Amino acid sequence: MDQKIIFLTFLGMLAVTYVPRMAPLVALATRSLPEPVVRWLSFVPVAVLSAMLFPSLVLKDGQFDFTPDNFFLWAAIPAFLLAWRTKSFFGTVALGMALVAAGRYFFE
Repeated sequence: MDQKIIFLTFLGMLAVTYVPRMAPLVALATRSLPEPVVRWLSFVPVAVLSAMLFPSLVLKDGQFDFTPDNFFLWAAIPAFLLAWRTKSFFGTVALGMALVAAGRYFFE
């Protein structure tokens, strides 16, 4: 492939990635958002993470999997409770990993 085409492709990818991320920052840099908007935006990370995580916890080969063999789902329940109570990212990840490891060690 020609170097010029590769470079132009790189610049195009840079533009379509950078512009949508910077436009809101530039447009809102000198303004303050209304409190309801700020509150609504605070839920976006949780909603996105939930939408990404839920299918990997409950689906296996395109089918719902609520069997005892689904260690990820059963480990996620106490991890979610810990995250909700303590707001500790490290503690939640550590508990989830420990529960999956224990499930695999004792039940597989």
